Amino acid sequence: MSTSPKIRVQGLWKHFGTTVALQDVNLDIEENAFVTLVGASGCGKSTLLRTLAGLEHRSAGTLLCDGQPIEGPGADRAMVFQHYSLYPWLTVLENIRFSRQLKVHTQDRTAADVEAAAGRADALLRLMGLTHVARHYPSQLSGGMQQRVAIARALMSRPQVLLMDEPFGALDAQTREVMHDLILHVHRLERSTIVFVTHDVEEALYLGRQVVLMAPRPGRIDTVYQVPLPAERQQDMKLAPAFNELKREVLARIRATSGMQTDFELLAKLSQAGSLDLTE
Repeated sequence: MSTSPKIRVQGLWKHFGTTVALQDVNLDIEENAFVTLVGASGCGKSTLLRTLAGLEHRSAGTLLCDGQPIEGPGADRAMVFQHYSLYPWLTVLENIRFSRQLKVHTQDRTAADVEAAAGRADALLRLMGLTHVARHYPSQLSGGMQQRVAIARALMSRPQVLLMDEPFGALDAQTREVMHDLILHVHRLERSTIVFVTHDVEEALYLGRQVVLMAPRPGRIDTVYQVPLPAERQQDMKLAPAFNELKREVLARIRATSGMQTDFELLAKLSQAGSLDLTE
C-alpha cells in the first residue's frame, strides 16, 4: 500500500515581477527524510525553502504538507536561518522557550502542557550543550552556540518539518563539522523531516540522504542524487573514494548548469592573451 509523501511539490512556479525564480518544480519528500538542496547562486534554493515555510506565496502549482495545502506559516514547520535571528534582550533559555508564547501554542494550554514545555526546554538545553549558558544573552555566545540556540528554539514546538537555510554558512570549518554531527543526531532523535539548503557540496552529501541539484535562470530541479552512505554518518566517510567521486560529479554538474565552465575558459584565454595586466 503506497503512502503519500510528507511534502509534495507539483508544477511550482514563483515569479518576482517579470523574473521567473522557480519554473515547474516537482519534488516529493518522504517522512523522516533528510534532503539537501544545492546549486549555484540564483537557482532558487532559498526561494523554494521559503515557499515551503509559507513565507513566500507560490505563483502557480501545488504545495502540500501531509496532503494539506501550504498557504502560510504553520506550527508543523519550523525554519532555521543562516543568521541566527535571536532576540538579544532574551537569555538563551528565554529564546528557546519563546515559541511557546505564540498564540498558536497557547490556545487551550493546560498546566500539564506548561510543565511538559519546561521539561522539553531543559532537554533541548542538554542536547545542544547549552546548559552552562542558559542565563547568558546572545551577545555573550560564539556563532556556533548562537546557532545551537536557534535550532533548539525551532525544535521547541516539535515541528514535523525542519527547514534550514544555510544554517552553518557563517561558521568556521571545525565548528561546522561539530554542527553536522549534532544535526544528524537531532534528526535521529526527533525523526523530523529536514530540508537543508547549502552551497557546500561536501556538506550536502554528508548530511543528506538525497541531494537535489537545482539549476539557475530560471530556478529549476536539474538532478536528484541518492547518497550511497549509511544512515549513521562519520566524518571519515568524506575520505572514501565513492564519496569523492560523487562530490566531483555534483560539482561538475553545478558548473555545467551555471555556465561557470565557460567563464573559466574565458579567463584562461584572457590570461594567455596577456589581457590581464595585474601589475597596474
